[in-house]
Amino acid sequence: MKNTAYFFITIIAIVVTLIFGQDLIIPFIFALLLWFLVRKTRHVFDKVKFIKKYIPSWFKNLFISFIMITILGFISKILLSNITTLTNTYPAYQGNVDLIIHQTNDLFKINIIETAKIHSNEFDFGMILSAIFSSLTNLVGNAFIIIIYALFIFLEEVNFNAKLTAVVAKKEQYEQLSDILEKIEKSIASYIGLKTLISVVAGVASFVVLSIIGIDAPVFWAFLIFILNFIPVIGSLVGTLFPAIYCLLQFGSFMPSILVLLFVGGILVLIGNLLEPKLMGNSLNISSFVTIFALSFWGSIWGITGMILSIPITVILVIIFSYFPKTKPIAIMLSEKGKIE
Repeated sequence: MKNTAYFFITIIAIVVTLIFGQDLIIPFIFALLLWFLVRKTRHVFDKVKFIKKYIPSWFKNLFISFIMITILGFISKILLSNITTLTNTYPAYQGNVDLIIHQTNDLFKINIIETAKIHSNEFDFGMILSAIFSSLTNLVGNAFIIIIYALFIFLEEVNFNAKLTAVVAKKEQYEQLSDILEKIEKSIASYIGLKTLISVVAGVASFVVLSIIGIDAPVFWAFLIFILNFIPVIGSLVGTLFPAIYCLLQFGSFMPSILVLLFVGGILVLIGNLLEPKLMGNSLNISSFVTIFALSFWGSIWGITGMILSIPITVILVIIFSYFPKTKPIAIMLSEKGKIE
């Protein structure tokens, strides 16, 4: 009975800490993911014998980090410019709501004008856009903190093995802990690298389609699709709906919106069902139900950021649980087919 009480108290304490400490925890998690990605890139560079032999690790870390920061700064500048464009142009399109209502009434031959007006007043797309702008602005604003965290993680990396050896006395425990960390690094770095590549392909393809259709600030919508593609299951759907709804308001016509749903939605479906499974395979080893549950749980705690981080966090938990006899059954239940290495 005591053990059960302690278990629930611990769970409640962890959840409360995650909710109230998210401003500190989330940037730290992103810094760890950045560290994993830089290490993965560094390992790729080390396949070139000259680089591995003559260029020190600190310089490779610095060079890769500089490239990433430069790209992030460039993207942030373009993104903020596109957000300004949308903020200035959106009010001019609000008058198209009545036009859309009349077109819907003529199309379906149903008198839904009054009902649609009521719901259109309740559904404020401008507020949703503001929430998206705020989330992306916060993410860009936290970039500096994330980089600082990552910098200190790189500094700690030099002495990490020495500290680990001093803390863990037994050789078997040290090897087990090293194996856990190595497996976490390999799985997370591989997931982030492949998911980033897939999301870039989705974003670029969507940008081309949206530019042809003529939507305002196509870079913003392409970047939004890139970010939302990191959210499993529902990310690509939401990423398609937002530009489709905005096209409806911008043009006051169904055709551009339908084109977005058909072509952008089609691209994301093809990428999600053909390209992504081919590249990733079953490497994550997480069941579909656990994916949905993790998405809901972390989304309820940390919002969109939690949804993006739900898969990496779950993968880490499965790997850690699989190494200890008492938690191994949990890892088996969380896995895709009940098999863990």
